[in-house]
Amino acid sequence: MRLAINGFGRIGRHAFKAAFGRKGIQIVGINDLTDTKTLAHLFKHDTAYRAYDLEVSYDEKNLIIKGKKIPVFAEKDPSQLPWGKLKVDVVLECTGRFTDKAGAELHVKAGAKKVIISAPAKGTDIPTYVRAVNCGKVGREKSLVINNASCTTNCIAPVMAVLEEKFGIAKAMLNTIHAYTADQNLQDGPHKDLRRARAAAENIVPTSTGAAKAVGEVMESVVGKFDGLAIRVPVVTVSLSDITVVLKKKVTKEEVNKAFTTASQTSRFAGVLAVTNEPLVSTDFIGNTNSATVDLFLTNVVDGDLVKVIAWYDNEYGYAQRLIEMAWLFNK
Repeated sequence: MRLAINGFGRIGRHAFKAAFGRKGIQIVGINDLTDTKTLAHLFKHDTAYRAYDLEVSYDEKNLIIKGKKIPVFAEKDPSQLPWGKLKVDVVLECTGRFTDKAGAELHVKAGAKKVIISAPAKGTDIPTYVRAVNCGKVGREKSLVINNASCTTNCIAPVMAVLEEKFGIAKAMLNTIHAYTADQNLQDGPHKDLRRARAAAENIVPTSTGAAKAVGEVMESVVGKFDGLAIRVPVVTVSLSDITVVLKKKVTKEEVNKAFTTASQTSRFAGVLAVTNEPLVSTDFIGNTNSATVDLFLTNVVDGDLVKVIAWYDNEYGYAQRLIEMAWLFNK
């Protein structure tokens, strides 16, 4: 698979690291408006994940990773990129800007065969896929553009799938305790969301999330039954999904935990859903590749059908793994 990345920010860089050196994948191009010196520096040095363990250098037109040159372009209009010349199979659209069908299809106009948006798509005309939930048919998808949903949707959808298939869900609410992101302000300043306008590293910031409703795009059975909010907190990565559900049958904590433990051992959920019995904290999950790690100790059941499930996720590194896996499936 010949892969290109549009947007070399947090997700673009992690996706590159997840793909580089993986058998059957060749990264043939990067598009970002930033100069190669800066891109190389940010790729090599990471506050959360520390220094990259391979040699990183650059020249005027390339990133050079372990001696391999990766051409870097600085094109504002994706339709002008040389994807056809580079025989690109899949573009990872990681800018956060081209999230509707017309924008994403500019890569197809440039010669790419397919495009994956690394965020929830705008509009209803782009199919959404989540690993271990509805990805079985992505290789047969006729649309040339799909979206990989959000990091939070990738965390909660497998959790909801286990609960729905094992016990049935009457309704649910999500509170994602989420690491702050680049769309917040370092210091108080103008922002369309007046809460996110405030200093990210000094505040607990309630805000909206479409992650819960987006689960309905991959699990029709929860449409209209699941919503939630996000609480942005002063950590740079790793987040926690706090899911409260009313089930259709009476259960015990042991039964709920057994369902997740059993699911985590299946081929379907391998590498996507994990469980832990250890008393861990957020930094313990930096670099964790799973979409969700259910904290079994924190599972709680009230009156048999009101259930709380807590799932940790590395909202950057874990999500990037799913992005590459989805690209591989989409390219088949």
